[in-house]
Amino acid sequence: MKTSEPTGALRDYSANSRILYTSSLAAGLGAVSAVLAWALLEMIALCTNLFYFQKWSFVDRDPWQAGRHWWLVLMPVLGGLIVGLIARYLSPRVRGHGMPEAVETIVFNGGRVQPRVAILKPIATAISIGSGGPFGAEGPVIITGGAVGSVLGQLLPMTGSERTVLMVAGASAGMAATFNCPMSATLLAVEILLFEWKPRSLVPVAIACVTAGAVRRLLLGPDSVLQMVPTGAPIYHSAMLGALILGIIAAFVAAGLSSSVHFFERMFEHLPIHWMWWPAIGGVVIGLCGYIFPESLGVGYSVIQQLISGDSGWKLLAGILVIKSISWVFSLGSNTAGGILAPLLMIGGALGAALGHLMPIMSTGAWVLVGMCAVLSAAIGAPLTSAMLALELTHNGGLMLPVLLSCVAAYAVSVLVMPRSMLTENLSRRGLHLSREFGADPLEAILVSQAMHTSVFALPENATRKDAADWLRKMDERGSEAWGHWQRLFPLVDGEGRLTGTLTRAQLIAAARKEDLSVPLAQDANRNPRTVSPVTTLRSCAMSMAESKLKGRSEEAHRESDRERVLRLRWPFSPSNHHRAAAAAHSGPVTHVPSPEELDEAD
Repeated sequence: MKTSEPTGALRDYSANSRILYTSSLAAGLGAVSAVLAWALLEMIALCTNLFYFQKWSFVDRDPWQAGRHWWLVLMPVLGGLIVGLIARYLSPRVRGHGMPEAVETIVFNGGRVQPRVAILKPIATAISIGSGGPFGAEGPVIITGGAVGSVLGQLLPMTGSERTVLMVAGASAGMAATFNCPMSATLLAVEILLFEWKPRSLVPVAIACVTAGAVRRLLLGPDSVLQMVPTGAPIYHSAMLGALILGIIAAFVAAGLSSSVHFFERMFEHLPIHWMWWPAIGGVVIGLCGYIFPESLGVGYSVIQQLISGDSGWKLLAGILVIKSISWVFSLGSNTAGGILAPLLMIGGALGAALGHLMPIMSTGAWVLVGMCAVLSAAIGAPLTSAMLALELTHNGGLMLPVLLSCVAAYAVSVLVMPRSMLTENLSRRGLHLSREFGADPLEAILVSQAMHTSVFALPENATRKDAADWLRKMDERGSEAWGHWQRLFPLVDGEGRLTGTLTRAQLIAAARKEDLSVPLAQDANRNPRTVSPVTTLRSCAMSMAESKLKGRSEEAHRESDRERVLRLRWPFSPSNHHRAAAAAHSGPVTHVPSPEELDEAD
């Protein structure tokens, strides 16, 4: 007999020594993700110079610095066309802004990403943003780092949960390297990507983010992304009230942006043309908006810095709130490649700057920072990530109180007015439900001793099939009030009361109907039953049942315990591959014969 959990084995955490293995892999993955983030930023700079300045250069420039020329309107169209071709003929997974794709892969695909995505996604993103797309680089970096982590997890013999942890570690490290924000990236994993709170996942992710942050300092320097004068003045109660009001307004702005994006997505889906052309159509609007308001083109970090520095007039604010928003929601609805964080920060910053004229006076750029993080918090549903991002983007901890209040207020209102966030609406439209509320499993708080029946009918191990038939007949005569009538599992015990086997009610009935009733019941019983102790939790009991294929939670048991290698590296010109391909070409269609294990799972 097998006991799933001995007495006294209950612990606060379920982590084991495998956490050291995944953490070491995550550390290397963090370094790789930092290099990928740096490479993507370099590719964006190169594509911007090629599209708008016709130069082979990696100097960081904004598209609007090329001036206002009619032919520049065509650059986003050309970029969108290239992205559409890559998506159609190489991989459709390069479409989208990255984070919903990451969530879908983690929750519904077991952390499995096609290896080609790790290469094609940053290329498509660099072309999209470099040609003037009003997107950020962080979303594509997240899915690219996640793809590398997923590929690593598929090459090694790992469980589904471990593979998911590596994917999230790579994704979070990509964000940490892009924004120089290891703490925010770790919180992003907790609030959006991990869908659990366990040491076995949190520790590797945090190590990957710290490593990415350290490597990022070597590649891009230790400076914060945005430069801001530290806030030393005290924050008064009137400012806190203003932050609360700004957070509420930001929630409705985020809801409007999210609804607009999904409206244009539905509009594009009804077009009578192939989706390959959608990014090019989105490029038309990008180009026209860029001609009207050049600062709407590209990532726009310099524009965000201008807002933070207080050098923003009403013309700039109106251009961001109207033109930039239209350009972004329309082009994002075309399902091109590009991130959402930087545009949300810019739009939120402009909202904060505009409303800041009506708010109590704080330090320069303070209301911009509050608005930035409030809109981001409401749009993606991550208040802690957004609040910490304000600190790490500016190295200004003096505004943490109003920023946190505004983020939490925006989050609270957004969950009331937005049934789905910007990250989950697409999944919902495809029939995939995803709840973002996490709580302790109630089965963890109940022990077997608190739920089990202590008065059960047991059969002696030397009982025969005739004894079973007699007992069943007596139960039928006495009806539902008979002792033992409710039982579904019957133990066989020896003279000292020790368990030697079990029979289900169906097995007991089948044994009683056989011809030779003198045969001992032990021949019809399961002689090696899996047992649990009275101090085992019901969750562990359910997992044990799943492993025994007795009832639910089998998918969770598979993710937690079955280690498998999904991908294998093969030399493309090896003789074995050649003979295998030739055999497949001449053998015709192959019919899959299910294994006994697959038949069991189907039953």
